Amino acid sequence: MPRRHIRVTGAPEAPLRAALSALRSELDIPAAFPPDVLAEAERAARDPAQPLHDATDIPFFTIDPPTSTDLDQALHLSRRGTGHRVRYAIADVAAFVTPGSALDAEAHRRVTTLYLPDEKTPLHPPVLSEGAASLLPGQTRPAALWTIDLDAEGRPLTVDVRRALVRSRAKLDYAGVQREIDAGTAEEPLALLRTVGRLREALETERGGISLNVPEQEIVERDHTYELAYRAPLPADGWNAQISLLTGMAAADLMLAYGTGVLRTLPAAPDGAVGRLRRTAHALHIDWPHHMSYAELVRGLDPHEGHNAAFLLECTTLLRGAGYTVFRDGRLPAITTHSAVAAPYTHCTAPLRRLADRYATELCLAAVAGQEPPAWVLVALDALPGEMADGSRRAGQVERACLDVVEAAVLADRVGEVFDAVVVEVEQRRPTIGTVQLESPAVIGRVEATAGGDRLPLGERLRVRLTQADPAPARIRFAPA
Repeated sequence: MPRRHIRVTGAPEAPLRAALSALRSELDIPAAFPPDVLAEAERAARDPAQPLHDATDIPFFTIDPPTSTDLDQALHLSRRGTGHRVRYAIADVAAFVTPGSALDAEAHRRVTTLYLPDEKTPLHPPVLSEGAASLLPGQTRPAALWTIDLDAEGRPLTVDVRRALVRSRAKLDYAGVQREIDAGTAEEPLALLRTVGRLREALETERGGISLNVPEQEIVERDHTYELAYRAPLPADGWNAQISLLTGMAAADLMLAYGTGVLRTLPAAPDGAVGRLRRTAHALHIDWPHHMSYAELVRGLDPHEGHNAAFLLECTTLLRGAGYTVFRDGRLPAITTHSAVAAPYTHCTAPLRRLADRYATELCLAAVAGQEPPAWVLVALDALPGEMADGSRRAGQVERACLDVVEAAVLADRVGEVFDAVVVEVEQRRPTIGTVQLESPAVIGRVEATAGGDRLPLGERLRVRLTQADPAPARIRFAPA
C-alpha cells in the first residue's frame, strides 16, 4: 500500500540536504552495513541457490522509476482463451540469505528499506539488492515465479508459484510504458497491461476496494527558496500496481487455504480519522457530500490537480492501522482482510525492500507444493508481526520527520505572512492548541492561541500567521491572525 513519496534535488551542501543529513543522525537511521554482513553478501552474490525450473525463455520486463536498480518484480502478460495469463517473477531473496546468518540478522534489524527525500537506506547490501538478487535486464536470476490465469473478467482461475530461473529482457519506466501503450506501439505483453489493469480496477471497484493514486512530492530550489510541486501518477502506475495487488491477494488465499500464513490486515478506519479527512477536504476546497463514501470520493479525484494531490497524500493516514497477522495450524485470525483492498491480502512482491515478503513467499511455495514450511520460517513466524510493526513505526517516524523538514523549508522565508487555513485537529485538554491545514501551499502545522485565548474552531476556517518555520530542527508554528 502507498506511502508518501518526497523527492529533493540539489547539492549536498544545500540547507535542506544538510537538514536531512542531520535528521538521519537524530533518528539513528542505520548507515553502513557491518563488515561481516558485507562479506556474507559478497559470498552469496557469487553463489546463490539455483532452482531447477528454467523459465529464462519467457521475455519478462520490469517497470520501475528510471533510476531504480533494486528491481523486485518482472512481468509477462499473454492471452489465454478468452482470458489472460499473468506471469510475475519476484526476486528470490532466500536464495541468497542463509537463515541465522549475520546477513539474516541484519535484515531483521532493519526490517524495511527506508526512503528519505534525498537517498534511501536499504534492507539488504546493495551487492544483493541492486546487484545479484535484483531482476536487472539481461541477467539470469533466481525468482519465485507466479503464474495466475484469469477469466475474461480478470478473476483468478488458477494460481501457481514455484522457484525458477528467469531473465528480464528490458527495464522500462512508467512514462515510457504509458507513451508506448497510448501510441499503440507496445508489443502485446506490454499492451495487455492496460487490458488486465483495467479489468482488475473494475473488480476493485466492485468489491469496494480503494487504490490511492498517491502523487510524488518534489521540492524544487529556486532563487534560494523552495517550492512544493506534485507529480501525479500515470494510469500505467495504477495498472502495474494492480498486478502486485492481484498477486498479494492470491498469496493470501493460498495461505488461508493452507492454514498457516502471514496476512497484511487493516480494520475499517475509525470515524475520527475519516472526520479529520473531511475537515482536510474542506480546507482544500474538495466537495465531499455527506452521502458520498470515502471510496467514491477518492476514485473520482484527479491527482493532477494540486488540491486533489494534497488530499490524496493525507489519505495515507487511514492506512496507519495496518499490521501483520500470523496464523498457523488452521486456526484463522478474527480479521483476515485489508479494508482498503476489501479482501484478504499479504505482502509478497517486494522482498528486496521488506522483510515479511521473504516469509510469505516461502509459505506460499510450501502451500502449492503441499509440503511443510521450512523450519526457519516457522521459528521466526510468531515474532514477525512485532518486528514489522517496529519497522513500520520507524518508517512512519522517518516519513513524518522528513515531511516536517521539507514543509519548514518551503515556508522558511514566509515567517510573518498570513494564510487561509482550516482547523483539522484540536487537543482535548488544551483546546487553544491544534493543527491547521493551509489552503496554499498545502502544508499542515501546529497552531496555538495566546494564553487565555478562544477555543480553536474545529473544522472551520481560520486566518493564521506563520510565527516559525525552521528546517533544522524541523518546526512550523502558527498563531491565529
